[in-house]
Amino acid sequence: IWTGPQPTLREMGAEVGVARTFPVGALRERIRKAIALGRRVHYLPPYRGETKLQLADLLGIRTGALHDHKSVDLMLAVAEMREIKSAEEIEALERAFPIGYAMHTTAMRMCRPGVVEREIAGAIEGISKSMGAGVSFPSIVSQHGETLHNLRSDGVLEQGRLLLCDAGGESLEGYCSDHTRTYPVGGRFSERQRAVYEIVLKAHDDVAEAVKPGMMYQRDIHLLSYRILAEGLIGLGLLRGTAEAAVEAGAMTLFMPHGLGHGLGMDVHDCEAFGERSFDFSYIAERAAASGTCIYRSAWKVRPGTVLSDEPGIYFIPALIDKCRAEGLYKGIVNYDALDAWRDFGGIRIEDDLIVTDTGCRMIGGGKHIPITVDELEAVVGK
Repeated sequence: IWTGPQPTLREMGAEVGVARTFPVGALRERIRKAIALGRRVHYLPPYRGETKLQLADLLGIRTGALHDHKSVDLMLAVAEMREIKSAEEIEALERAFPIGYAMHTTAMRMCRPGVVEREIAGAIEGISKSMGAGVSFPSIVSQHGETLHNLRSDGVLEQGRLLLCDAGGESLEGYCSDHTRTYPVGGRFSERQRAVYEIVLKAHDDVAEAVKPGMMYQRDIHLLSYRILAEGLIGLGLLRGTAEAAVEAGAMTLFMPHGLGHGLGMDVHDCEAFGERSFDFSYIAERAAASGTCIYRSAWKVRPGTVLSDEPGIYFIPALIDKCRAEGLYKGIVNYDALDAWRDFGGIRIEDDLIVTDTGCRMIGGGKHIPITVDELEAVVGK
């Protein structure tokens, strides 16, 4: 009545090679029997509230104890299985790219003074549904790019401000795209906006040029982006000394308080729901390093078939500037007096998705890219 004829659990299982299926109602009894026999029940760290309640009931333990009994073996097994993308998976990721391309170029053309941010968000999310399985994640469309996950989208576009659009769509198979572009309302960068944009773009491009198999995400890739951004900020007079000293002191977290990238696949932050975002992973750091998967970015070693985002940014976050200054952080490195003139700048992020190959990496998109240079953006935005 409500959904029409649906495939049975057995039929769905057969499609993916599951030979035996049972009613969900039998699950609790089977798990309790296994526990009574002393068998280990393997499950991933629960991420959603309803999953926590369900698992606690099935296992007969408190929700607060779920992380104490999670299966590290299963976590690493799943991460290792999903880390390297097969040819079929890469094809699905490539099919997600045109959805993201249409979403972002539509947002660019709509970027005119007087338009409400949610009008753009609604239009591009409609595209994701008409071309694929919907959005990869709730779209970020905001003139307050300094707020990293700003989902309000209630602002009215104003001439000369920057609009940050972080959005992506899923292919019909459920594989994600994830891109970010930042551009000026009205279609022309100011001199100051262009200067910061070019710094971020250089970091984006240099990372894409540098990534190759065997590199460590944290040490070789993330810190490379920090050094490039730091060099640019020194040129603007916002940092003093050397780029290496600024990175070593941790000063770059003031301007980019997030990682350069993340895994991508069936989830827009692939495997993180049972990795870094679920609990403190450091106590099994040695096992994580041996695995080298995206489940733990500090020990992540990229390999042919690894897919990751490349998303450097520079943000001027007044609350973070005030906090660091009040705590006396980065003295002699950050030019806080010069930063006062940048408090209302906002933020710039540029993001694309990389596939690591046998010899280097390439961007998803089959040789096509979403407008990204200053000239390309100014030719499209607001037109």
